Amino acid sequence: MRFALTLLAAAALAGPAFAGQAVSLRADTASSDATVTLGDLFEGAGAAARIGVAQRNGQTVVLDAVAVQAAARRAGLEWDNPGGLRKIVVHAGVSSSSSSSSPSGLGRSDGPTSVVRGNVEVLTYTRSLNAGEIVQPTDLAWVKVAAAAADSPSDAASVIGQVAKRPVRSGAVVLARDIGAAAVIKAGDVITVTFEADGISLSLEGKALATAGVGESLPVLNPQSKKTLQAMVTGPGQAVVGPAAQDIKTARSLRYAAR
Repeated sequence: MRFALTLLAAAALAGPAFAGQAVSLRADTASSDATVTLGDLFEGAGAAARIGVAQRNGQTVVLDAVAVQAAARRAGLEWDNPGGLRKIVVHAGVSSSSSSSSPSGLGRSDGPTSVVRGNVEVLTYTRSLNAGEIVQPTDLAWVKVAAAAADSPSDAASVIGQVAKRPVRSGAVVLARDIGAAAVIKAGDVITVTFEADGISLSLEGKALATAGVGESLPVLNPQSKKTLQAMVTGPGQAVVGPAAQDIKTARSLRYAAR
């Protein structure tokens, strides 16, 4: 009898934790510091909001949704993952848990950390890459997440063949700012810069002041005027200025930003 009473008492004490307070994943999962908390991830986390679940060492950290669900359950929270998410991307920014100016408690982040919200798919790296390595088809995998950075490419073809500008870790979300075209012009090369508009075509030879790949911009020194102009690389030793350069820049922006 005493044993049964002890069990009942223990159950009564543990009742609230096992009951599980229902929570929902925030549309914008962001952390303002290095520690990602349950409050950064869930609406209605209550007293468990300050419990840390991961560390963010860069602009983003990718969390396993099953592990997050288990951590929430241990803290007395119940998240049923209605979208069937496999990963949760947490980015640097002001957490929606600390934002009172946005409707429904949804937070907002500025600059490069702005996000596309909702049940979306993003490209992630299947292995770690060193700076200068070319991205291969097998290096990429689609993962369903709660939110994605605005510069997360929506087309794998636009990433394959690109070069990592800096080291990237396996599992990290692919971001446009972390990759670039393989260099076809090196700093110091003499290149041909062309201007075409309204039937007029002009060209000059200039000195490249930076290294760049096709579709990227680089400064070019005009040896005659001693002025520097920004040109868009179109191939080895070739670049354009004027309307053609603007068209390339616009197409590149749409390719990475549109989702």
